[in-house]
Amino acid sequence: MQSKYKLIKQVTITDIAAQGKALTRIDNFVTFVSNAIPGDVVDIQVFRRRKSYQEAYAVHFHSFSDKRTSPFCEHFGICGGCRWQDLKYSEQLFYKQKEVTDILSRIGKTSFPPPELIIGAPSEKFYRNKLEFTFSNRRWLSPEEIREDEKITEKNGLGFHIHSKFDKIIDLKNCYLQPEPSNSIRQTIRDFAINNSFTFFDMLNHSGLLRNLIIRTSSKSEVLVSLIFFENNTDAINKILGHIRNVHPDVTSLMYAINTKANDSIFDLDFILFSGKDHIIEKMDNLEFRIGPKSFFQTNTDQGLVLYRMVRDYAGLKGSEIVYDLYTGTGTIAIFLATLARKIIGIESVEEAVHDANLNSSLNKITNTTFICGDIRDVLNEELFIKEGYPDVIITDPPRAGMHPDVVKSILLAYPEKIIYVSCNPATQARDINLLSQQYEITRIQPVDMFPQTYHVENLVLLEKR
Repeated sequence: MQSKYKLIKQVTITDIAAQGKALTRIDNFVTFVSNAIPGDVVDIQVFRRRKSYQEAYAVHFHSFSDKRTSPFCEHFGICGGCRWQDLKYSEQLFYKQKEVTDILSRIGKTSFPPPELIIGAPSEKFYRNKLEFTFSNRRWLSPEEIREDEKITEKNGLGFHIHSKFDKIIDLKNCYLQPEPSNSIRQTIRDFAINNSFTFFDMLNHSGLLRNLIIRTSSKSEVLVSLIFFENNTDAINKILGHIRNVHPDVTSLMYAINTKANDSIFDLDFILFSGKDHIIEKMDNLEFRIGPKSFFQTNTDQGLVLYRMVRDYAGLKGSEIVYDLYTGTGTIAIFLATLARKIIGIESVEEAVHDANLNSSLNKITNTTFICGDIRDVLNEELFIKEGYPDVIITDPPRAGMHPDVVKSILLAYPEKIIYVSCNPATQARDINLLSQQYEITRIQPVDMFPQTYHVENLVLLEKR
């Protein structure tokens, strides 16, 4: 269908905006351009126009930017992940650093020192310890497949969602995000299911046997495989899991769950152990962490360790402090700091995560942590401060949505000497810092690249009393 907007020729891409969108200005009008990077000279087709901006895609390249590099994955441009593979890694780091500075200035609206140089990842590939895959009986078909005269007989696929299309899955041949045996395990399950005519999930009609696959690995060479089935077909489930166990003795934990819900969330599912242990162990410094099928854990172990060491440095604990760790997850940061503080209070809303946090404390013989399960909006209040003691340091690592205003108010009420704010979303972090800025000033900023080949950046900010 022909666009109602004209083709715009010879446009130079000048920058990258939030969420990794390439940007240029045409007659001072902000234009976001997909499939382009700064320095490209392109013809663009506008497909959406709003009051303050428009969106377009590049249809012809007159010249390519010197910031470009060749993507290494055959699925690049189609798969929803690793969307910066065509941008040199040094440039990825530059734009992530720039995003942190720009957002703090624009949204934080408070003074701050220059951020420290972003800490790049030691590995640009195979850096994840966890991947989640989806089974689909309507895999994405390439234009080449569609153009072929022969009828397509195999429509099952196991992989990731196509960008912006919830019901289309790319059938992955190879993925560069997680080290082996991830790829070989995924292919073993896919091929065995197809060869034995086991049904893949139908996202539109909610039917089929196989729904999701989660693979977790650790630096101790342990592997946890979790299969999620839609149908509770005991014979088929045992056959599939038995095949995995026989072909992959390197799988140390093999578990499964049944999910008949409308959504893919797993935190309310009961996982059943088929073989091996019900967890794997990850080691960071001299600490060990127990990771189960539903555990919260940094998906980049190497950079997670860098981040926790920076939190420890920012906290500057002397041994007498009371520390509150908000959104503690499985208690990783709390346990990492516990030997340096008098007491650590961790708060988390997910019951399973709190259970893991207590197990991890016991595993590491930590006795000065207390983990509380509940909505932080309700739990973090003056009553808690009176009971457990007012905090000297608060560490907060909220989800992408940031902190609720009520949580910010409670932090201001507690009035600790330091607040260490860890965030995977600098925009919501800057918004919250603005609310804290009347009583606190930013004294240190440290971006960390947790996810090479993507636009995501982790940012660590230290706030101290004015």
